[in-house]
Order: sequence, then structure tokens, then C-alpha cells
Amino acid sequence: MAELDQCFCPNEKCKDFGLRHQGNIAIRGKYGKDKSRDLLYCRTCGKRFGATQASALFGLHLPPETIRQIIHHAAEGVGVRATARLLELDKDTVNRVILRAGKHCANVLSELLASLELSEAQLDELWTFVKKRKVLAVPKTSKKSMGGPGSGQQSMPPRGC
Repeated sequence: MAELDQCFCPNEKCKDFGLRHQGNIAIRGKYGKDKSRDLLYCRTCGKRFGATQASALFGLHLPPETIRQIIHHAAEGVGVRATARLLELDKDTVNRVILRAGKHCANVLSELLASLELSEAQLDELWTFVKKRKVLAVPKTSKKSMGGPGSGQQSMPPRGC
């Protein structure tokens, strides 16, 4: 992990909790099935944690590129089953990644909106609905038809044929 300045201590009891660029985060070692993930620790409180702990990727046993592809497919409107077939994954795995990413995005957005500290806000709304109205519906024809095409009555062929 080259971006240690972007990491922060996840320990709520630490005085550097949630603060970036403090110089208190260091690499402690590697972990994971193939020892490819960084294990970090906070020099202030001594807590160890994974480099991806505060992200939507933490705890998922998929490569980051696969997770990126799943999220990309979801953003493009591809269904869960189709994404699972395209990436050769189980549909429950795809669904789990999408739900986790959505929850993470909602948390991030909530924190960002709360950090704005606005004293006043203007909300614009768009209200719309679709309703079947009798005025717009096609009028029903009466049983006494005029004898046009499709009425069941024979019509005269056009002259000149």
C-alpha cells in the first residue's frame, strides 16, 4: 500500500480516530490466502487492521478487479443473474457485492452530507404519477358498427382494380 497517508485508525477510542495525514499508520505485515493484503497498525493506540477495512471491499474473498467489474455491470443496468453468468460467479456472490457496495455508498454519502454543516437547505422535488384515466382511454365502439374494415361486414372492393 503506497497511500498510507490516506488511511486512518478505525479504533473509536484512539485520539487519531478517523484522522488522515497524521503519520500514525504503518505497515505491520501481510495477510490473506496468498499474503497479498497489507496489515496496518496505528502507532498511537497499537490497533491492527486491514488496509481495506473502511472500504466496501473488506472481508470479500474476491480480487478487487472482479469486484470492480461487478459494480460496473450493476451501474450499467446488467442484472444480477446476467452478471453472474458473464463473470462466472454465483448469483448470491454478485448480489452480496452489490448490496455491500450500495450500503457503503449510502454511508459515505450520509457522512459527506452531515459534514457540510449547512444552516439552510433548499430541496426541489419532482412529483409525478401515472394513472389510467377514462378520458384518455380509447373509447369503446358500440355494437352497431358503421361497417368499416374489421367490422365483419363485407365491403366493396375499390374500383379500378
